[in-house]
Amino acid sequence: MPGLRGLRLPPAGFLFLLPFLLLLLPAAPAPHRTSYKPVIVVHGLFDSSYSFRHLLEYINETHPGTVVTVLDLFDGRESLRPLWEQVQGFREAVAPIMAKAPQGVHLICYSQGGLVCRALLSVMDEHNVDSFISLSSPQMGQYGDTDYLKWLFPTSMRSNLYRICYSPWGQEFSICNYWHDPHHDDLYLNASSFLALINGERDHPNATVWRKNFLRVGRLVLIGGPDDGVITPWQSSFFGFYDANETVLEMEEQLVYLHDSFGLKTLLARGAIVRCPMAGISHTVWHSNRTLYETCIEPWLS
Repeated sequence: MPGLRGLRLPPAGFLFLLPFLLLLLPAAPAPHRTSYKPVIVVHGLFDSSYSFRHLLEYINETHPGTVVTVLDLFDGRESLRPLWEQVQGFREAVAPIMAKAPQGVHLICYSQGGLVCRALLSVMDEHNVDSFISLSSPQMGQYGDTDYLKWLFPTSMRSNLYRICYSPWGQEFSICNYWHDPHHDDLYLNASSFLALINGERDHPNATVWRKNFLRVGRLVLIGGPDDGVITPWQSSFFGFYDANETVLEMEEQLVYLHDSFGLKTLLARGAIVRCPMAGISHTVWHSNRTLYETCIEPWLS
């Protein structure tokens, strides 16, 4: 045949064996996948690390090999300790984890723990948090009668709890550190030793540095919903809160946003705030609901 003259074809037997011989060749190396960033979990009021066993399972299933640390600090009643004391303890725990993760870490912080984590982002000059996932946390404060309050202050209701919380004695309880009475705003601003400071609502010498530190975060993921039953108003999880008439103003209407006092407006402008509202989830099951995990948490665990 023209073009094949002088060409020696392999024996038919060799052609038959060729597919089997190819199976014996070493496989090409699989492309290297960058490992997942470590995840640090901070619990809420009256919780412990055991509460997050389901979340730990979900992360291990969807992101195998991820190093997950559920910090076992200030458990149970110890979670009532003043929040600045807790911030210092958690800071000492997360610093070495961050130091071993040059590519960054993720924070998943539940309920009261979300405020602890926001303070950590403010006070840690060299933090390397990629995603800060705030899971049903009262980021703009709490103003509601809940079982927690009835257990702590059985003779008080939300309308008069300011008398306790806005005293030096009251500020020794974590929940009073973020009690936010919209009817006594002046007292809140003068007495709040925690929330008013991390919100930048009250002048203090560290305000500029804290804002700069907070803006180091790669992404802020806010999670909450109308059926929470504890966070009041539930929109506090998204930096919304009551005005003096108990009408909820959304984040973009809050003075801390309009003044960009700690960086919210800047984060939103650069597309770094994700809001993930979910209905039908009560407060104690946010960290164990699989649908919530797959929808609002898993996509951000790079």
